[in-house]
Amino acid sequence: MLWLIGDKGTLGAAVAGCLVSAGTPFVGTDREVDIASETVLGSFTTFQAQKGAPVDWIINCAAYTAVDKAEDDRELCRVLNVEGPRNIARVARKIGARFLHVSTDYVFHGDGTRPYRESDPTDPTGYYGLTKRDGELAALAECENTWIIRTAWLYGTYGNNFPFTMLRLMGERESVSVVNDQHGSPTYAGDLAEAMSRLISVGGSGQAAPGIYHFSNLGEITWFDFAREIYRLGREKGILNRDCAVNPCASAEFPAKVRRPPYSVLDKTKICAALSAADATYAIPSWDASLAKFIDVVAKGTN
Repeated sequence: MLWLIGDKGTLGAAVAGCLVSAGTPFVGTDREVDIASETVLGSFTTFQAQKGAPVDWIINCAAYTAVDKAEDDRELCRVLNVEGPRNIARVARKIGARFLHVSTDYVFHGDGTRPYRESDPTDPTGYYGLTKRDGELAALAECENTWIIRTAWLYGTYGNNFPFTMLRLMGERESVSVVNDQHGSPTYAGDLAEAMSRLISVGGSGQAAPGIYHFSNLGEITWFDFAREIYRLGREKGILNRDCAVNPCASAEFPAKVRRPPYSVLDKTKICAALSAADATYAIPSWDASLAKFIDVVAKGTN
């Protein structure tokens, strides 16, 4: 039985939908099972075993993700991003389960000039990134059967995210300004969920060794490029019914407590090799193709 922790968030909901579509048996939990308590986590796995559905994989999509707020809310951020993964990994080791944990590009400093590889040294600049890095280390130290998948610029059909914010603002204003000096690759939650499902399959069969993997959609753009395409597709699909100018600006025009990484592109060579080994037809979708898929879903919901 697969246990999905954090099944109500942007990624967790997408993973749940992917597992349902694939016919994969799983049990999903959110805040009702406290990841801050190893005892509570252990009791849940015991309960599942007693029901005849022992847990053999744990996916952790739970995290503290408010980057700026984390600077003042350090205790809760560390509990969710470090102690939580540590506790889950310990429980996974004790019951002989495999563990898949989700991390972020924020573990890097963001001053790179080429896509970040899994082996590149980490150097987070804010407390959120620091706790995500420490959470990775804790999980890997506690359970040898741990897979970590780092991602970046995540969005999906559940929860608040950049495309939804842009669509709302573009529907209200005559113009929006979007930073054009931060480079990265958007990640559609549905694509990441599929990759995670595939990684579980190849990991379980021994075709993908435990360790760290990177995943995002293909391509390298700025937030401005992303917003401009959101506007174009929103108009094309009838979600936006008024003109709105999309203007580039500098990050300095939007002061924040935490410096955003100027460069967040992740190298996907390792995960591509692992997933294509089991399915030669597999390819990571491009960012614009996935955005179009997302906009189609939103358009159907607004009609």
